[in-house]
Amino acid sequence: MAPPIPVLAVRGSQGTLLLSGPPKCEEYSSFQRDNAKSRVVAFSKDGSLFGWCSGDKVNVVRVADGALVQSLDLPKTALLEFSPLGSVLATWQPYSKTQDNPQGDPNLQLWELKTGTCLKTFYQKKVQGWCPNWSDDEGIAVRNVNNELHFFENNDFNTIANKLHLQKVSEFVLSPGPQPCKVAVYVPGSKGAPSFVRLYQYPNFADPTSALANKSFFKSDRVTMLWNNKATAVLVTASVEVDKTGASYYGEQTLHYLAINGESAVVQLSKNGPIYDVAWSPSSTEFCVVYGFMPAKATIFNLKCDAVFDFGTGPRNAAFYSPQGHILVLAGFGNLRGQMEVWDVKKYKQVSKPQAPDSTYFSWCPDGEHIVTATCSPRLRVSNGYKIWHYTGTVLHKAASPEGSELWEVLWQPFPEGTFAAKPVKYQAAPSELGSTEAKPAQAYRPPALRNKPATASSKLHEEEPPQNMKPSAAGDKQLSKTALKNQKKREAKKAAKQETKPDAPQPEPASTGPAPVASTTTPTCGDPETDKKIKNLKKKLKAIEQLKEQQASGKPLEKNQLEKIQKEAQLLQELEDLALGV
Repeated sequence: MAPPIPVLAVRGSQGTLLLSGPPKCEEYSSFQRDNAKSRVVAFSKDGSLFGWCSGDKVNVVRVADGALVQSLDLPKTALLEFSPLGSVLATWQPYSKTQDNPQGDPNLQLWELKTGTCLKTFYQKKVQGWCPNWSDDEGIAVRNVNNELHFFENNDFNTIANKLHLQKVSEFVLSPGPQPCKVAVYVPGSKGAPSFVRLYQYPNFADPTSALANKSFFKSDRVTMLWNNKATAVLVTASVEVDKTGASYYGEQTLHYLAINGESAVVQLSKNGPIYDVAWSPSSTEFCVVYGFMPAKATIFNLKCDAVFDFGTGPRNAAFYSPQGHILVLAGFGNLRGQMEVWDVKKYKQVSKPQAPDSTYFSWCPDGEHIVTATCSPRLRVSNGYKIWHYTGTVLHKAASPEGSELWEVLWQPFPEGTFAAKPVKYQAAPSELGSTEAKPAQAYRPPALRNKPATASSKLHEEEPPQNMKPSAAGDKQLSKTALKNQKKREAKKAAKQETKPDAPQPEPASTGPAPVASTTTPTCGDPETDKKIKNLKKKLKAIEQLKEQQASGKPLEKNQLEKIQKEAQLLQELEDLALGV
């Protein structure tokens, strides 16, 4: 049986429609376009239901045939979300109060989709964390209420089954997958005390000693916590708004690893600068981090937080694994030029390098073969539209919003895990009438004073570092290996020259007619102490230059005098060669 074709929801100023995915890319016939300006759209987790707010009602339909499941009179709805099994619909509208009603009305409603009845209403003033967090089987739902986590069981929201009280708890994330369910909680530090993240297993909340893992750290105004698919570990990105050293406009970030077996670690990153993105592989055995001042590095780490593969540097700030985990896209969106690097992560081989300028959104199709990029308002109000790509770099479909209209959102229909199997990675571009957009090599900007001059180490503004499998040897060893080879040849030539007797050499005075002296082979000297001293000093300087070049390759800024030393490397090598060969 052929796998299904995912549909793409498109929401904009011209209304809401569903688009049949590749290869047809036509308007989905089972859904009648809604020309009203929708505020929000959402799919259920298995993709069987689609909901949207048309400005007067919230409608929910079955995607397969377009049949109406529920229509709720909720004109002010700004957010909506389905529970994992699609049995409950959560709707949220901005909180408001009046003189006649100073308390205001509850603005978070939970609806039973089967009957259309309201299960429960809550006051939820903040948009952040507005929706209850469900376990995948809907056995548990959690809300953060005044420094307490309230746990509900089996969608009974009238009874609080359990509470986890931690002073000033601000963030929490439930684990995915089957029971037993775990929860990661974050408590920001105060009055000199560190912030911390703890992992608990529901419902073991008796005291801090019942935590599965605990990690405390300073320099944290906020965190992002990310479980892997198997719920065995969490990655915590801790951020502070202001870097007190003044080194970064983006503040300062650190990355921490916590596992349910109690292990924890700080992920050591090899380049200074912000952490732009962190992504778990669907296999749950590795993760990718994009980090460092531009050009940013990207590295894959294993569960021991050891680097597995280094992608080098490039204009990137995001990482996206395919749903099957066999392909990784490293991309540079936002204030970058939209370059995408598509990698086969089994072979660590680059597949394509397309470019999607001005993109504000990226998402993998559930089939693991196609992606969508979009330019949406209000991030960018010009050139709105979307493109559907094959991962080999070809554009299969593109749609530009007409002049005067805006695109607000595009969203793939999700599918249960295992619906689409991973296919062998292709390296040849997929056929398309629209062709590909392979990025042309960009020339680095050079100040006017350095133009029309040969590039030198001191004139390079950014050190471009290739992926580790495209380096001749270990990182930074390209020049070292050449130097070592040259020095080895010099030593061999010098040794051979000293051990040979020159037949046509001029003879000394008759008084000293003994055999020609033979140089000692016990030590690699040329016989002249002054020359030996010069050679030793030259080697010392060259070694110092190699150390400076390694520091420069790792991103460390060098002083002016250090850069001048590097420029003298060729001159020193020539002097060494002249001395070694006795020229």
